[in-house]
Amino acid sequence: MEERREVIYAMLKKSEDKLESAKILFHNFVYDDCASRAYYAVYHALTAVLYLKDLEFSSHSQTMGAFNREFVHTALFPKHFTKKIKSLYDYRESGDYDVNSNITKEIASECLNTASEVIEAIHKYLLETK
Repeated sequence: MEERREVIYAMLKKSEDKLESAKILFHNFVYDDCASRAYYAVYHALTAVLYLKDLEFSSHSQTMGAFNREFVHTALFPKHFTKKIKSLYDYRESGDYDVNSNITKEIASECLNTASEVIEAIHKYLLETK
C-alpha cells in the first residue's frame, strides 16, 4: 500500500505542476496552451484517484469514463464534474490542434477555475481516504 501511495503522490505532484504551468501560461497570454495544461492537470489528478482503486487506462476517454463510473455516478464527486472535465478535454483538443483556435482569455480562465476545483476536490477525497 505504501508503494501505491508513493505513485499517487507522484501523480498528484505532476497534476500540481501542470496547473502551475497553466497559470504561468495564462499570465503570459498563451491561452491555447493554458487550456491544454489545465486539462492535463485534471487528467493526472483523475489518474491518481483511479489508481487508488487499482484502475489504470491507456486512453483519455477510458480514464474520464472510469472516473464518471467510479466517482461521479456513485455521488463521491458532483455531477457537474462530468461536463466540466469534458469541456476541458474539448478546449485542450482545440488549443492543441485547431489552427484557428478560439481559446480566449475568458475560456482560459474558466479552464483554470475548473482545474483548480476538480484537483482540490480530488486532494480532499484522497486525504479523507488515507
